[in-house]
Amino acid sequence: MLLTVVLVGALDVHRLVTSVGLRRTISEYALGPQRWVFDTAVLLLALGSVAILAVLVRRDLTRWTAPGAVALLAWAAGLALVVAFPKHDWAVGPSMSGNVHRVGSLVAFISLPVAVVLLARPWRQDEVWGGHARRAFRLGVLSAVAFTPILYAVAVNAVIGTPWWRVVPLGYVERLLVLVEVIAVLVVGWWSIAASHPAHRTTRTGPRASP
Repeated sequence: MLLTVVLVGALDVHRLVTSVGLRRTISEYALGPQRWVFDTAVLLLALGSVAILAVLVRRDLTRWTAPGAVALLAWAAGLALVVAFPKHDWAVGPSMSGNVHRVGSLVAFISLPVAVVLLARPWRQDEVWGGHARRAFRLGVLSAVAFTPILYAVAVNAVIGTPWWRVVPLGYVERLLVLVEVIAVLVVGWWSIAASHPAHRTTRTGPRASP
């Protein structure tokens, strides 16, 4: 997942050097020659998220059918849709692919905060995992807060008709949201690494140190 940050960051640096700024969305990279970089970064994030969840399930920190786990899988599925279906190319016009892309993005952006909050909430007061859970919970809440500018833009569009992508500097808002959500995934990932340590094991009712 750190590689995801590096790859997208490299694309942004290239854009800053060669153009006027980052007002366009990250998904715009999928319409150009850097598509393979964008696709690789997003797929690594999706696969890494599923791998983290697998560790949490294996260590009895959650279950595959738990709401938080389902939400994290929805996040990964949304990311996969973002890769499989590029956004609208407005030089050509709207497309079905762009519509699916928009739905995938929405599913991903909403599911991640829900997933992190629900995964962390039962463990916040736990003696072993409380620190990890509280950090993850705070990042989940912060991810939800980072999404509010987009909700505001949609509300303005509904009330006065201004295109929602013009209400806020969408490229910058999206990058902030993605950064916060990736950090949230990294925090949960660090938790899963700690849970993998043989010095600890957990039960579905709480953790206990192994003899």
